[in-house]
Amino acid sequence: MTKITVAKGDGIGPEIMDATLEIILEAGAKIEIEEIEVGEKVYLSGNTSGIATSSWDIIRRNKIFLKAPITTPQGGGYKSLNVTTRKFLGLYSNVRPCKSLHPFVKTKHPEMDIVIVRENEEDLYAGIEHQQTDEVVQCLKLISRPGCEKIVRYAFEYAKQQNRKKVTCFTKDNIMKQTDGLFHQVFDEIAKEYPEIENEHWIIDIGAAKMADTPEAFDVIVMPNLYGDILSDVAAQITGSVGLAGSANIGEECSMFEAIHGSAPRRAGQNIANPSGLLQGAIMMLNHIGQTDVAEKVQNAWLKTLEDGIHTYDIFKEGTSKQKVGTKEFAKAVISNLGKKPTILKPVSYANNSALNLPKYKRKPSAKKVLVGVDIFIHWTATNPNELAEKVKTILTSGIELSMITNRGIKVWPDGFSETFCTDHWRCRFKPVEGSEISNAKIIELLNNALNVNLDTIKTENLYSFDGKSAYSLGQGQ
Repeated sequence: MTKITVAKGDGIGPEIMDATLEIILEAGAKIEIEEIEVGEKVYLSGNTSGIATSSWDIIRRNKIFLKAPITTPQGGGYKSLNVTTRKFLGLYSNVRPCKSLHPFVKTKHPEMDIVIVRENEEDLYAGIEHQQTDEVVQCLKLISRPGCEKIVRYAFEYAKQQNRKKVTCFTKDNIMKQTDGLFHQVFDEIAKEYPEIENEHWIIDIGAAKMADTPEAFDVIVMPNLYGDILSDVAAQITGSVGLAGSANIGEECSMFEAIHGSAPRRAGQNIANPSGLLQGAIMMLNHIGQTDVAEKVQNAWLKTLEDGIHTYDIFKEGTSKQKVGTKEFAKAVISNLGKKPTILKPVSYANNSALNLPKYKRKPSAKKVLVGVDIFIHWTATNPNELAEKVKTILTSGIELSMITNRGIKVWPDGFSETFCTDHWRCRFKPVEGSEISNAKIIELLNNALNVNLDTIKTENLYSFDGKSAYSLGQGQ
């Protein structure tokens, strides 16, 4: 018996949660339910997070959270509970199955059956942004080895449990060689531990085009946060069944399962909402906790119900559908099909009856880290990089030389092109002359010298080698 936390949410939430719980309990789910209140009522009581401290305690104690959609009131500084939950509980993996239900739900891709596994905590979504000059703002893209290892291992373990044959990695490491390069490197390392599962890597742009055109070429796709956010929505849309999709958010300690759609308050209380999205989230929950026999039974019954043409209003189509039903009636139809399998849609068969094997991240031994240079970013309103170079040379300290100036990553000194458009944001790279070393003290001396000649330094980035390997990007054109 697994104790889970349930939140019935707002709008259509209570109706679809009641239907979902009725179905999985009838199927034999071994769960004990502890209900909490989250969402609109909590927000309007004056709690801007939408959840009480006591509810957090229950979620953290039970570890498994099945959540219906909630309504976040507009204005008033209310925070998204979904984002808060993912961040606070360390839910590093967002899992989005996207499967065609042709011919019962219209799609151009009748054979599509992919799962998007998206890193959920870092990348550009760390949200670290700064305006640095009048013309330039930055957003830091943070990719960590623990983040990469956890999400890639989850993708392979999920594929193993679900009896899937291939895991594909999408990155843009031909351009972002350090950040996306690390993600690709970790993918290759972990793939070797799963020789029974095929693996491949695609550059994100051509991979996305291929997915949109020929999604049947893919099985499980794992990628960093931004790409996964975009492509999971693209994948859900091209299946034709956004309203039927569930989502899992997985952490080392806790996990949250939900539908991807909203609370639809205008449809509330009318017994017309489709519970399928939340039911799909519940099926993912059952798989996650090792009750894959129940998950398989529910999924096949749901597919059989769709195949029988018993549809709620949102997918009802004359000529294809046979009976338009409400929320409660749809749940009863799924329950009546428990133990049955579809004949047109492909039935599911899960590989085993065990929970996913997700070991905690183990920190690697520290590499030998050596300071080999520094990039100093400067706000300079003139447009001639040669003038800037002459100015910067006046701040040099003993044993340090100016090796390069870039503007928006493009090398503009030495030997830059006059055609290159420059903003007011410049990166000046300093390296030790041959036979010398650089130190933090010398970097501070450079900054003091810049202050003395009125050079507006924005920030510094130290350049390192790790175990003798350069760990920073070259300028474009170097």
